[in-house]
Amino acid sequence: MKRRFTTTALVASAAAAALLLTGCVAGENQPAADAAASTDDASGAVITEGGTLNIDFATYNPLSLVIKDQGWLEDALADQDITVNWVQSAGSNKANEALRANAIDVGSTAGSAALLARSNGSPIQVIDIYSQPEWAALVVPEGSAITSVEDLKGKQVAATKGTDPYFFLLQALEEAGLSQDDVTVQNLQHADGWAALQNGSVDAWAGLDPIMGGAEAAGAELVYRNVDFNSYGFLNATESFIAEKPDVAQTVVDVYEHARAWALENEEETATILADVAALDPAVASTVITERTNLDVDNVPGDAQFDVLTTIGPIFVETGDVLEQSQVDDALDTIINDTFATKADPTIVE
Repeated sequence: MKRRFTTTALVASAAAAALLLTGCVAGENQPAADAAASTDDASGAVITEGGTLNIDFATYNPLSLVIKDQGWLEDALADQDITVNWVQSAGSNKANEALRANAIDVGSTAGSAALLARSNGSPIQVIDIYSQPEWAALVVPEGSAITSVEDLKGKQVAATKGTDPYFFLLQALEEAGLSQDDVTVQNLQHADGWAALQNGSVDAWAGLDPIMGGAEAAGAELVYRNVDFNSYGFLNATESFIAEKPDVAQTVVDVYEHARAWALENEEETATILADVAALDPAVASTVITERTNLDVDNVPGDAQFDVLTTIGPIFVETGDVLEQSQVDDALDTIINDTFATKADPTIVE
């Protein structure tokens, strides 16, 4: 039976868990939430006053770029005197590091990366779905003799462990009758993987858009694509943030849903924002937004995401990224929090 977490059953232990599970990330040793006061209105709802919302933006999450560019979140939280601090995530792994270190309250990752983090004890939950992307594929240099996944046997492949392209690679290898042992994975951050492919340090790269879009425009070839091996874009929050500032979490989701509607109506302007932030050719950014990013999806996390994660989860154990399947099962039972997405009100942005 599929279960989803829709209440705050973990609230009582959230703060303690966050303290126990913090890690050290360079430049990210400050607490995610500074001084803030919480009061209750007549209905008993929490009202946060003051403090800072630390939230990420990432080129693989176009809605975050639109929100940051338009200043909607700052406007929505102005009456509560809450400062918005934007922190860039270079990949899902970096967003997860920042969430675990309490350096950010809300961060965007691939669904697979969020499940991996939760399986290994990171107290995060998905509170909104921002996209269903085809953002990962296997990339080779122009003119490469590699024309199929089977040709990767014995080759060097760049991939960022803990991210969707990495799990895309593992699924592609399995489908082709190969395993991780049949290739040498060089664990490189996404941009470094593309650089390694260019300088010949690797034979292939498990790429991520929008960097992959730029690589393709420069002559690189996508040797294997499969949209079903891409997990959804998850907007995640720490349990302590959800428990202590549920009103702010709701505002974040509300603004995200306004941004979704705006981006769907303004695809080219969204692509322009992406091009500016990622230093991409406008035509490449347009391809990423219009052809490889589906923003028109149900924002409420639920069965669609659960089904994808149930398929990916056992891979964590097979590769040693998670010790036991029971950890994955527990994570599947607790990672989804649909409370805020279900109540999303995009009209809060005027």
